[in-house]
Amino acid sequence: MALLEVSDIHTFYGNIEALKGISLEVEEGECVTLIGSNGAGKSTTLRSISGLSPPRAGSIRFDGDEIGATPPQEIVGKGISQSPEGRHVFQRMTVRENLELGAYLRKDSRLNGDMERVFELFPRLKERERQKAGTMSGGEQQMLAIGRALMAEPKLLLLDEPSMGIAPILVERIYETIAEINRRGTTILLVEQSATFALDVSSRGYVLETGTVRLTDRSDALLENPEVQRAYLGA
Repeated sequence: MALLEVSDIHTFYGNIEALKGISLEVEEGECVTLIGSNGAGKSTTLRSISGLSPPRAGSIRFDGDEIGATPPQEIVGKGISQSPEGRHVFQRMTVRENLELGAYLRKDSRLNGDMERVFELFPRLKERERQKAGTMSGGEQQMLAIGRALMAEPKLLLLDEPSMGIAPILVERIYETIAEINRRGTTILLVEQSATFALDVSSRGYVLETGTVRLTDRSDALLENPEVQRAYLGA
């Protein structure tokens, strides 16, 4: 059984059908990516999984349990956390306060150790521990958004467009860290428009097109696929 099983989900915004029967699987320990153009349904797929935009039809199973109608806070409690598109850090709070909020559902005694692991992954956050999040660069805020999601101690980490609006040198650093997070055992489902970065760091990929899965394969095969190269890799 896969850790995450999404089966034929249909998600709507009002009367507009954004997802038209998406199905995908993520095995425990994998890093899987969703690529596609704007409007393909990538972010809506993550929102459906995290409970922010529940599907009207279809099934989402996580760790053996059906979660398609589960409230978002309960989904976090089950082990799914998301770093959202656009980061959405709490601007007037410090780096440490943002990280502490990521662990708001936890009642265990490992919070300090987990925060130190976040600082190990993102040393720049340690340097800015007492700084207001709104005064940091876009790349630093992205590090903080990922760190905040990690503080929930997720079994599955959802990353939505981590390269958006970030200087290229920081994009490389963030993707190196995403690979390290996965190597340490966290399962990742990644949405990204910069397909080259996403396919380099993932083991498998799904190509989405207007709310459907157009293609799925190993990431290395997708990188060599002429159709993917023309549409998403600038070849």
